[in-house]
Amino acid sequence: MNGQRHSRFNGRRQSRVLETINLPIILEHVAEAATTFYGRGKLPEYIPELAEIEPNQFGMAITTVAGEQYTIGDVDVAFSIQSISKLLALILAMNLEGESLWSHVGREPSGTRFNSLVQLEYEQGIPRNPFINAGALVTLDRVLAHVRDYPSVVLDFARFLSMSDSVAIDSAIVECERQTGHTNYALAYLLRSFRRIEAPVTELLAAYFHQCALSMTCRDLSRAFVALANGGLSPILEEAVVTARHAKRINSLMLTSGMYDSVGNFAYRVGLPAKSGVGGGIVAIVPGHMCIAVWSPELDLSGNSVVGVRALETFSEITGLSIF
Repeated sequence: MNGQRHSRFNGRRQSRVLETINLPIILEHVAEAATTFYGRGKLPEYIPELAEIEPNQFGMAITTVAGEQYTIGDVDVAFSIQSISKLLALILAMNLEGESLWSHVGREPSGTRFNSLVQLEYEQGIPRNPFINAGALVTLDRVLAHVRDYPSVVLDFARFLSMSDSVAIDSAIVECERQTGHTNYALAYLLRSFRRIEAPVTELLAAYFHQCALSMTCRDLSRAFVALANGGLSPILEEAVVTARHAKRINSLMLTSGMYDSVGNFAYRVGLPAKSGVGGGIVAIVPGHMCIAVWSPELDLSGNSVVGVRALETFSEITGLSIF
């Protein structure tokens, strides 16, 4: 991480747009609209631990670039962040590897399922982007070239970014991933056959399963990634998490690849960079303004939270906040 201190976190960068909207009232309208979509999705049965969660839950937290936080609903309920954790690995990899990371993984949308073996084999083991599973494994492999005891590293990093000691790794989820993650095993061995990863497959997958099993709240997530809305500078930590250049590039990857194979539909409906996870969470970035974290467990066919997507769409419609 860049340890450069930044002293100007008094809201100067917060747009006048935020001065004209009442976020607590808007969150009430968003929650009212979004929760009418309860029952329209399904819990992920292929991860048994996630299939047992009470479906009718909803939380939404906003952290602004001035460091202010606004919340509604179940924002203090911890859930498995799953693929949102790929953002943590990507930030670490970009800080450790810089531009050389892109000689190992691409920057293009996949257009296929997030765990496609066919695409990976067809393209000679070079994953399309860091957010599909193969790309996340390659990205993590580059981090493992620099650090030891990755589960502790990623846990400490998540706690640091969110300033929350309650962030944990759910051991039950780790074991569930280990027992049911057959496609991830296949992806890792395929990557190994193409010599795209250096770490032993068992070590790489153990690190990956621990990363996906991070348990955080909406409140935690909105604080952890607000730096991406603020040129890499965290108003919570008052220091740089990534460079402005890296923050811009991470946001671009979230826009084009962060919502599985429905990125186009999400960009059309919401118009914000975002990263989702099959635990029902979504992190969305309004550049220059805020980080939004939303959670509701039921998923659509692409693996995104039905209620969460609806909440972000409603928020964008009401506020007019979008990158377009």
